[in-house]
Amino acid sequence: MITNSLVLSFLLTNPDGSPMSAMDLFHAGEFIMWPMLLLSLILVTVVIERLLFIARENASREPEVVEKMLESVERRDIEGALAIGRKSKDYLAKILVYSLSNREASLSNAFVRATGQELARYQQGMATLDTCITAAPLLGLLGTVTGMMRTFGALGTGDVSGAAATITGGVAEALIATACGLALAITGLLPYNYLNARSEQAKQEVADASHALEILMRKSEMNAA
Repeated sequence: MITNSLVLSFLLTNPDGSPMSAMDLFHAGEFIMWPMLLLSLILVTVVIERLLFIARENASREPEVVEKMLESVERRDIEGALAIGRKSKDYLAKILVYSLSNREASLSNAFVRATGQELARYQQGMATLDTCITAAPLLGLLGTVTGMMRTFGALGTGDVSGAAATITGGVAEALIATACGLALAITGLLPYNYLNARSEQAKQEVADASHALEILMRKSEMNAA
């Protein structure tokens, strides 16, 4: 362990003994750092956009409006429920408004269609984020392979002392690429799990609203009969 720490400390320092800066590490990582940089920019952009989306959705939530709509449905006041829902930006209210507006054609199909449109907004960017998380450690592994290939190529010349810079450069490339790939994957995994959990929560809320609407519509029909 001590030997490994000393080797790593040696590889991540400049010839003058000063620690490497971020730019020094980038250059030491060789060509694999360019696709890694592109991947990190995509990942950060998607994460920021998704977090802003969640913040906007949380700000527009109005559960009391949804409850009032369902109460109006229970009283068989469909037009009153629509009037309440049309004033809200809550995604559940939008689903209920679309469903009730098309109830005569097919309430269930209207609900499914509106649900698909709203929940699709929660899934936007998730495939891209998942790709970034998966590709980052693979790029790091590719950098590890190319770095070790350069190291073994220098060792094959027979002049170890003359190829010392190439050998240490290859090992540094391998270590830096691996570290950057893992760091990107770990950084992206945390918001990905949060966003995925938020999407599942939205699905549960939609399912609950669906069941409540069906029960209340049945009750209103039975009372009317």
